[in-house]
Amino acid sequence: MAGLGKQAGASVTERSYRSDVVIAGAGLAGLVAALELLDSGRHVLLLDRDSPERIGGLARDAFGGITMVDTPYQRRTGIRDSPELAFQDWCRYGELDASDPWPWAWARLYCEQSVPYIYEFLRGKGVRFLPVVTWPERGWHRAGNSVPRWHVTWGLGNEIVSRVLAALESHPHRQRLELAFHHEVVAIETCNGRAAAFTGKDNHRGTSFRASGEHIVIASGGLCGGDLSQVRKHWDSSLPPPPAMLLNGAHRYGDGRLQDLAEDIGAHVTHRDRHWHYAAGVHHPARQRDNDGLSLVPPRSALWLNARGERIGPAPLVGYTDTRHLVETVLGQPGQYSWQIMNRRIARTELAVSGYDYMQAFRYKRRLRMVRDVLFGNRELVDRLLRECPDDMVAADSLEALAEAMNARSLYGLQVDPERMRQDIAAYDAEIARGKSFFNDEQLRRIDNARHYRGDRVRTCRFQPIIDPKAGPLIAIREHILSRKSLGGIQTDLESRALSASGQPMPGLYAIGEAAGFGGGGLHGKRSLEGTFIGGCVLSARRLTHHIAGA
Repeated sequence: MAGLGKQAGASVTERSYRSDVVIAGAGLAGLVAALELLDSGRHVLLLDRDSPERIGGLARDAFGGITMVDTPYQRRTGIRDSPELAFQDWCRYGELDASDPWPWAWARLYCEQSVPYIYEFLRGKGVRFLPVVTWPERGWHRAGNSVPRWHVTWGLGNEIVSRVLAALESHPHRQRLELAFHHEVVAIETCNGRAAAFTGKDNHRGTSFRASGEHIVIASGGLCGGDLSQVRKHWDSSLPPPPAMLLNGAHRYGDGRLQDLAEDIGAHVTHRDRHWHYAAGVHHPARQRDNDGLSLVPPRSALWLNARGERIGPAPLVGYTDTRHLVETVLGQPGQYSWQIMNRRIARTELAVSGYDYMQAFRYKRRLRMVRDVLFGNRELVDRLLRECPDDMVAADSLEALAEAMNARSLYGLQVDPERMRQDIAAYDAEIARGKSFFNDEQLRRIDNARHYRGDRVRTCRFQPIIDPKAGPLIAIREHILSRKSLGGIQTDLESRALSASGQPMPGLYAIGEAAGFGGGGLHGKRSLEGTFIGGCVLSARRLTHHIAGA
């Protein structure tokens, strides 16, 4: 192990480490970097503020979908994709500015190199994907993904982390890796203009530490999880103001502190106000922190209502279209939260959770159960959510009883109008009854479009009315804005070197993953095509390791 032990003359309360590379953050980006640095023969020290059982960070809890371009999975199913098409989609959808060069360059790199840098790396570690590529973020006012690109990991995000960890543990140079948990970085030391060390506290032993190395890497995530006051402080001014009830769906230590420390020594931190929120958050049953949230995947066939029970419009809200648009629209509604109304058939066919613990068939790779859930619906998931999330989810046999239960959970004195809700649902159901040839409702058009692609057809109901005695009971979900990821971060070049405000690489300092806005200080722009977060962690980590290995 690399230089572990107390240096001569050091304080008895300080522990000193020395390694070739010191990485702050043992999330996916940090783990991938450590693995590849071992390949190049480097000694690596991984510091993490969390406990050992939480290694892998937010990626371990994620759904595990990854956007990749022109993969064998796409070609095998007849999807014609290309880096040029993906880059056009990326820049248009994210509203990237060509005068902001590093996000632009990282976006192009991602689109051109996702197969060798992400797909082939993960496949080489034993990661496999579902055979059908899915299609989120199709866009609303502007086009999103032109073709399906979202590759769902067989085993979800937990599988990705587990495979990388297994490769680390079995690595022939495993002895060159040191892991130090409960280590909280509080400062970055420089020496002669070069980043030289992390210093901080070992919260388990109650001691201080200093970890020095030739290369100092920040892989500590963004600012959207540990402290929601930072999210509010850096809120996107182009959106309506943040809601009073904002749920926390990010890592508990994602507070942006290391971005601030990097800025203190001259690094350029950009686009702090760009965040990735979701509109369909519910309170997490575990409640491990204040406003702990669980991110639902909203059903396409549910009606999206505001806090008064009015269908949001005139253009309805539809899942899988434009996440930022969904968030922005809900923020403009009374109370800044919403309701989705559905029946049990819709819920069991379309409802999903962006959390590995709830998607049991995917997490544990149970093929027969997954086939059963696709064919007959995920009854266990719906029952579990109704049981564990009673504050946000209710079921009833009649619309009157449902409205009563919703009003018992209304916030800020806002009440659902049962008659208005009945009218909106009746109008939607009546249009379904008239038949597909007479659809004018944009939600039904979007459902019809989704069902033309087989990857969406199996998880989208065939024009299911809400009021249907054979599909009951009725279900209402109270949904809140949930903060998930930071899109901005430490600006980096294509080797993941941290850049100064003048655009010069800062000697010895690097940033990867969410800490770097997944590359360049914000490679997504204002929107993600989805699945580009795990991909961005792998890409930025591997660019770092190739640079250090070459150096």
